[in-house]
Amino acid sequence: MSVTGPSPADNALGALPAALSLAERGSTSRLIAKALRAAIVDGTLAPGAPLRQDAIARHFSVSAIPVREALRQLESEGWARAEMNKGATVAPLSADEAREVYEMRAALESLAIGLAIPAHTPASLRHAEALCKAASAETEPSLYVARNEAFHMSLYQPAARPQLLALIGMLHERGERYLRLKFGLPSYKGESDREHTALLKAVRRGDVERAQSLVSKHLLGTGELLHRVLGQNAEVVRSIDNAPKMSRR
Repeated sequence: MSVTGPSPADNALGALPAALSLAERGSTSRLIAKALRAAIVDGTLAPGAPLRQDAIARHFSVSAIPVREALRQLESEGWARAEMNKGATVAPLSADEAREVYEMRAALESLAIGLAIPAHTPASLRHAEALCKAASAETEPSLYVARNEAFHMSLYQPAARPQLLALIGMLHERGERYLRLKFGLPSYKGESDREHTALLKAVRRGDVERAQSLVSKHLLGTGELLHRVLGQNAEVVRSIDNAPKMSRR
């Protein structure tokens, strides 16, 4: 037992769910990876924080084996970094990653909205409009994250392309850890809400070309903004550790 007491990173594990039901034991490593990924996204585990196998194993009351498997999975997905003789740590925020995530989103969501527009119905458009208004009215960052994603996905759902939508959902998740940066920029939300309204109008009109142009510009602009902020102002990245934590949903 260590005589120095738990580290701040170990204490952060206290915010994670610890119980894994017997029915879920067959996928213990997957569940641990999911919990750690969520903590990285919402800032509970900050960039650079150590991911100590022994502390994680104690927290989840499991052996080291599923923890090692979970950390390998997170490393392969880009959420964690492993260095010889240093162990695993939470991957740092990256200007290049932020831009690339939004570039990929722009390409895939442009495709999805083009496929979805001909299949939209009055009911699906009413649903999208309600989600757009809910996002615009939301002032709590953690709730806005969920409402923002729900609005975007409502525009693409009629495309009926489950694999495409799954990829888009994965990229939304990868981009969530950068959202606290965007919410730290005062003009972001109002600008985003206006772009959402224009995008919804284009979808309502059935204007595929306009909708694709708007969604691409919306996402590429966000990616370039994040790239510029992360690249030019390292202090912003450090200040994330002191920002209010956001729940995932």
